[in-house]
Amino acid sequence: MLKQEIEDGQSSLADPNFRADVLNGLAATPRAIPARWFYDRRGSELFEAITDLPEYYPTRTETALLHRVGPELGALAARNAAVVEFGSGSSTKTPILLRAIEPAAYVPIDISGDFLRQSARELSQAFPGLPVHPVEADFLRPVPLPVQVEGLPKLGFFPGSTIGNMNAWHAVDLLRAMREWLGEGARLLIGMDRVKSPDILVPAYDDAQGVTAAFNLNLLERINRELDGTIPVDAFRHRAIWNADAARIEMHLEALRDMRFEVEGRPFAMQAGETIHTENSHKYGPNGGRMLLRAGGWTPIAEWTDPQDWFALVLCEAQSIRRAP
Repeated sequence: MLKQEIEDGQSSLADPNFRADVLNGLAATPRAIPARWFYDRRGSELFEAITDLPEYYPTRTETALLHRVGPELGALAARNAAVVEFGSGSSTKTPILLRAIEPAAYVPIDISGDFLRQSARELSQAFPGLPVHPVEADFLRPVPLPVQVEGLPKLGFFPGSTIGNMNAWHAVDLLRAMREWLGEGARLLIGMDRVKSPDILVPAYDDAQGVTAAFNLNLLERINRELDGTIPVDAFRHRAIWNADAARIEMHLEALRDMRFEVEGRPFAMQAGETIHTENSHKYGPNGGRMLLRAGGWTPIAEWTDPQDWFALVLCEAQSIRRAP
């Protein structure tokens, strides 16, 4: 009886947006659950492990770029700015930026509260004179910035090519929202992954050690734990597919057999071969990336790429909107 009461309590405390996205996504055709729900504590830990994998080039390529262009960033960034990082995770790239521009404050925003607070503590220890104001929030929804950074110039930091996880219309909506939150005159440093050979892309999302598969399958574990699910996790496998028409890697959870299960008492049935679409990772050419940023209200003012042109860092500015050509 006590075990059931605890489980019922966990379900009632689940994020209502998580509940709605899962129930609606499992009932949809085709089935899909937004990628932001990967990031419970275990999911965040698994993603950090992914960034160290030999196949996963984005993190090490972007990190090397940040080291290389640090002096230029220091010259281009506003003095005494507040750095606002969207989806900060473990903030592993953040120290490179902070050392380059010496900001007045740092605001990490992340949906995984425990992971966010731990990272904020570690960063505060590494930069003892820097005010750190963590915000636990889903940045896909309105995010009020801390009052402590009101009046400071803002530099948004959106690394990791996270913008690629969104379809173009959602990406534009988010960029416009960031512009509103940061204000006119703010700047945004954003990472954008380039289009390249599927021989490079697919292994980056389907590594030999199976860490990305565990990351994908952990979403089902989270559903079972937080939403009283009865999903047979071992009846699914991870799949990564290059969709050339959409210029994106897709991640899916594929059913290995016919099955029935429940989530919060609602019954669902899946057939062998059917999938749950869990993530997109769009890749951009130079022109497409700049067009996306301009559509979102950001004017590119500087751009850097690695020697292989696999990844780009773009610095943008929220300039006054022109009403005429």
